[in-house]
Amino acid sequence: MQRLSTFDVPARDRLAYLHDFVARHVAGLRFRPQDADNFAFDVSAYFLDAGTTVGTACYSAVLGERPKDLMAADGRQDYLMTIHTTDYEVAVAGKPPLSIKAGDITLLNEATSMAFALPNTLLKVVSLNEARLAALAPRIRQKAFHHIRVDAAGAGLLTGYADLLRSQAPEGEAGRRLAGNHIYDLAALVVQGATSANAEPVRASLGAARLELIKAEMLRQLTDPELTVTAIARRQGVTPRYIQRLFEQEGITFSEFLRDARLDLAYNALDLAGASTVSAIAFDAGFNDLSHFNRAFRQRFGATPSEVKAAALRRCQ
Repeated sequence: MQRLSTFDVPARDRLAYLHDFVARHVAGLRFRPQDADNFAFDVSAYFLDAGTTVGTACYSAVLGERPKDLMAADGRQDYLMTIHTTDYEVAVAGKPPLSIKAGDITLLNEATSMAFALPNTLLKVVSLNEARLAALAPRIRQKAFHHIRVDAAGAGLLTGYADLLRSQAPEGEAGRRLAGNHIYDLAALVVQGATSANAEPVRASLGAARLELIKAEMLRQLTDPELTVTAIARRQGVTPRYIQRLFEQEGITFSEFLRDARLDLAYNALDLAGASTVSAIAFDAGFNDLSHFNRAFRQRFGATPSEVKAAALRRCQ
């Protein structure tokens, strides 16, 4: 991952560095701070595969544009997908500004001029290869700018998966390539329209992306002893049986994944040789039955919780 913030460069060079960073990693743009004396930014970019970048940008209020002279100089014609956390306005190809609501998705071909006004905002961005996206979603070429509302079919899954990649970047070339395939499939589904016919060719990516989001939510709520597949399904907008099928395709059940994740959490706590008791650690990890915890722990790690804790204490002496 590459990252640049206001405090990385002298004040007089900040805009030049920002322009260079964004151009090299995401898109060719020019910025003009609304308050030059107090302009702040923090931008990052992570590369999935050739032509595909996911990134985050936090800006104080700024005006931006992709003017024709810059378009002629860099020749870019790929798509820039953006999701903002605040409302903003964008004018495309010299037309009157459009109001974009927070959470909406926009897709803009970089061969098109634009200008935008951003308040203090967090911007989430994905750069997508035009030919690769068009092969999956021919409709993308019907216009240079696509505005997809936050409540459109498939939009939440695409946004959620992109967020997950930014926070938990996949490791290794194979993982990045697979994640890239998922992003293109999900973007194509949103552009083409999430009908059953359009969903069929990308069903594997839909399931994989949904499963990763489910796992991430489970890990965030790991310590809740009342966490159930029904509760997760309700929050994800799917059925419990659908979640069970996704896990079964990986050769594991929802309950087994939850149990193993909680055991790993407990093991790490025991291995720190802290003052907490075994029972307190078990309950803090989400277990509400100490006997079940002890049996499952020994089966998974080949040692009892007390033995792991004792070994950790000996290392600290």
